[in-house]
Amino acid sequence: MPAIAGPSSSPQKHVVGSRLEVTGGLRSAEVNTCRKRKLRSDSAAEVSSSTPVNSISTPMKWKSPRRCAVSIPKTSDEEIKEDSNGNLASPVISVVKNLDVCLDVESKWNPRDEEQMKAVKEALHVSKAPSTVVCREDEQRRVFEFVKGCMEQNKAGSLYICGCPGTGKSLSMEKVRQQAEDWAKQTGVPCLETVSVNCTSLTKSTDIFSKILGKNESGREANGSSPPLQQLQSLFSQKQQQSSSKMMLIIADEMDYLITRDRGVLHELFMLTTLPFSRCILIGVANAIDLADRFLPKLKSLNCKPLVVTFRAYSKEQILRILQERLVALPYVAFQSNALEICARKVSAASGDMRKALCVCRNALEILEIEARGSIDQEPQGPVPECQMVKMDHMLAALSKTFKSPVVDTIQSLPQHQQIIVCSAAKAFRGSKKDRTIAELNKLYLEICKSSTITPAGITEFTNMCTVLNDQGILKLSQARDDKLRRVSLRVDEADITFALKEIRFFRNCLL
Repeated sequence: MPAIAGPSSSPQKHVVGSRLEVTGGLRSAEVNTCRKRKLRSDSAAEVSSSTPVNSISTPMKWKSPRRCAVSIPKTSDEEIKEDSNGNLASPVISVVKNLDVCLDVESKWNPRDEEQMKAVKEALHVSKAPSTVVCREDEQRRVFEFVKGCMEQNKAGSLYICGCPGTGKSLSMEKVRQQAEDWAKQTGVPCLETVSVNCTSLTKSTDIFSKILGKNESGREANGSSPPLQQLQSLFSQKQQQSSSKMMLIIADEMDYLITRDRGVLHELFMLTTLPFSRCILIGVANAIDLADRFLPKLKSLNCKPLVVTFRAYSKEQILRILQERLVALPYVAFQSNALEICARKVSAASGDMRKALCVCRNALEILEIEARGSIDQEPQGPVPECQMVKMDHMLAALSKTFKSPVVDTIQSLPQHQQIIVCSAAKAFRGSKKDRTIAELNKLYLEICKSSTITPAGITEFTNMCTVLNDQGILKLSQARDDKLRRVSLRVDEADITFALKEIRFFRNCLL
């Protein structure tokens, strides 16, 4: 016969006990000795208090551990641990602690803190080399397999890497060089002699042969008055001693700067890998994708056609992942996720240049920094606003600043009346008609001035302003005997005019 629980009995005890019995019987009979709690109401449900825990006569609705531990009002952490005998702390308390840690991570970010701002800027700087190059694993694997094959066979070879700027070519080559050195140490293969040359730093294109000769051990011992190219050709045409049998890895970055009128330097450089005793592994890196098409036919005829690896422009997902990889090491969150997404989307649509994406994020961070400093000047004693991170508006302003064309700057710096003429031209050429006379354009100009109570310029001054806009490349004027009959056409895109003048309400209404 089950006993009726009195007002002092605690159903909380039996809720926890029954839950633990359902989840595996981790509870013992010592549950009955737990400290009792009073409920807010004296009306308690009928629960067995005299029978053991493992024989509950009144069925109860089972609750999940999280709801039993967290949703009960006025249940402290100490009581939860005591009721569960330490078993409840694992699934619930750890979740709560992790949530607190996540909230604490965001609350630590303070754009007014110079050290934090400096750390985020350094993480987003182009010169900051990440520990791993993500989204280029396949390209790195292909290049590394090529270098490893040459080292295993003691055979010279050439490889050409092309791709648009900011696609991770130079950074990937540095990682491949490190991988080749680590692999040589592990397998006992002689390490490479590496020559990394940025061709933009060369005074003359032929200086690259001097750098290669100076790095080679046999070349340093040879003293001759002949040019460096001839010394290298002589060196790789005869059998070398075993002591100087190290292979040489030549990485020529920005190789398109070596192109001369006859492309002689470029051809001679690749032909070094075809000499009988050459031990050169040549990797050329260039931004021009069509460079291979221009010089590969000649190299093929010279029997030194290189392997070609193309680095494609980064996609939106890849840019977003790289940005997240750079920011994940920081102990705070400085960017909202939607702000990073819009940056990745815009940059991938424009060029896919990762360096441009990093520049945009740094500009957005600087906009937030200026905004935070302004709030300090206005409220010196005020607290830091919550969630003061780089948001969508900061990122859009940075994107506008980065991708703004020179035409926009020119239009924004024009005097007011010349801006009105440009606005009139944008309205005049919206239809199928691509040119009008100066008299027709002047009529639209007078209408805009009249609607805004602005004193218009005379026809002579109007013609002179059109001539100035023609010299600046905004308008195009044809020749005619009468100035009023000269044809006017627009040289710039209407979207640039709208973007340049949209911040001014007067022009925004005119362009509607």
